[in-house]
Amino acid sequence: MAHLLDLDLVFVTGKGGVGKTTTAAALASVAAVRGQRVLVCEMDAKGALATAFEVGALEFEPTEVAPGLHAMSMNTEDSLREYLRLFVKIPLIGRLGLLASTFDFVADAAPGVKEILAVGKLCWEVKERNYDLVVVDAEASGHVVSQIGAPRVIADLVQVGLVRDQTQWMLDILEDPQRTGVVVVTTPEEMPVTESIELLTRLRAETGSHPAAVIANRVLPAIFDRAEQPVARHIGDAVPELVAAVGPGAGAVVEAASIIESRRAIGAEHLGRLRTAVAEMDPSGSTGEVSTPLPIVTVSELFSRAHGHRVVTLVAEALDEELG
Repeated sequence: MAHLLDLDLVFVTGKGGVGKTTTAAALASVAAVRGQRVLVCEMDAKGALATAFEVGALEFEPTEVAPGLHAMSMNTEDSLREYLRLFVKIPLIGRLGLLASTFDFVADAAPGVKEILAVGKLCWEVKERNYDLVVVDAEASGHVVSQIGAPRVIADLVQVGLVRDQTQWMLDILEDPQRTGVVVVTTPEEMPVTESIELLTRLRAETGSHPAAVIANRVLPAIFDRAEQPVARHIGDAVPELVAAVGPGAGAVVEAASIIESRRAIGAEHLGRLRTAVAEMDPSGSTGEVSTPLPIVTVSELFSRAHGHRVVTLVAEALDEELG
């Protein structure tokens, strides 16, 4: 995991509801605490990142939310304005008006146009070295391939000219595993693990970017060791005796322990399936031996009613320990 903080650009994705935004915020927080200048960007502009940091609504212009840590929310119109100013040398004041409407029409008809503006903004921050690390709270796993893969799509469509030149420097950043990585967040459940495996098999082949780590979030800790687990599976048979010896609360305790152990065991099976699939992948996403296995990091269930920045802090502490 230590190499994550050596990258320039990290996309964090995963099935909706697995803690993708919290993980992105936590990873950015760890890097900032370690002295890096960090930008974290929310791509879907739903406001989850602002909630995670417990700050006001984030805008396209980065806001410092902690020492060395800046946060922003992607906006296509602002990204277009910045692109025109930087590359076409057109100064624009106020809203884009008719130009924005025309752009929306073209973007809806041509694949990857809006995505390339968003990804291009992030690559530009990397290219200009405005930050030591850019962390992206990317689209969910069902949409992230088209998001990260937009420059490759445009490059395949346009073989020469200004547009081709603009996509090539982005590809140089996105397809370099020493500069860009994708972190896939999952939970020990059937659908998130299945989607994570499918994403990992598609990612390298369809986007050119490389997976950097898998983070398994909300993993239940084992409350019984290997020798105790067979006993725990049958302890329910002794509830009447326990109630008689300890009191009526014994039954509730045994039931709670049984439920937690059952959930943990099911989750462990799903994570085992994930580990097997990852071990059989090579960098292109096909099966075969791999020299450097993709790290799978677990973040334990917090068992806390905390939310917002408190949760980000707890996850950051777990990641900080894993990063070493």
